[in-house]
Amino acid sequence: MDTNTTISKSTSWQMFDDISPRYDFLNHLLSFGLDIRWRRQLSQFLTKKTDQKVLDLATGTGDILLSLFKNNSNIQSGCGLDLADKMLAIGRQKIIQHGLDKKITLQHGDAHQIPFDEKTFDTATIAFGIRNMDIPKQVLREMHRILTIDGRALILEFSLPRNPLIRGIHIFYLRYLLPLIGAIFSGHYSAYRYLNQTIETFPYGEDFCVLLKKSGFVNVKAHPLLFGVATIYQGDKL
Repeated sequence: MDTNTTISKSTSWQMFDDISPRYDFLNHLLSFGLDIRWRRQLSQFLTKKTDQKVLDLATGTGDILLSLFKNNSNIQSGCGLDLADKMLAIGRQKIIQHGLDKKITLQHGDAHQIPFDEKTFDTATIAFGIRNMDIPKQVLREMHRILTIDGRALILEFSLPRNPLIRGIHIFYLRYLLPLIGAIFSGHYSAYRYLNQTIETFPYGEDFCVLLKKSGFVNVKAHPLLFGVATIYQGDKL
């Protein structure tokens, strides 16, 4: 059980490769299944455009794309981008199992330098990944660049509740229980300690909305989930 390994944002993809065999299971366990619900809720904030092309950054094992195709009929095709190749390999198998390999592709790539031309996608998403980026502003600017006019960015990310009591309980869970449970099932204590540290230090709520606006997005909104434990942010390109 690795208790002393230091993880940096620039190499966090290596950590995700290390925990990839247990990643999906632990996501569901540690969130009490709420991650599935939150991904489903994200699909409700897509625009009404038909035949949308969707890009999902930090796609991991492809759960966002699978959820979007399951819960929204306006999507024509999807592409997922990630640096963690072992995560992508698991995602490709899941996509095949769902019969979506003709519509969804996953490829190795860095969200800081998205390998697509501007105005290529109608929707760009990232779930629980923006806080792992070295330069979040650059990722947001890249999302803006590759979106079509009237396109939308959707970011699902952890945040901290405003209510002091709920916030205190949540922080206790993040700092002490989550790393312990994660270590028991994955053997990787530092990965789940890193999770807590990034959640507590990353801007959320209005602070993150400011980042979106500075990156060129308009009609920026924040939709808190479960008292603010997580938040769906949306921003449009005009």
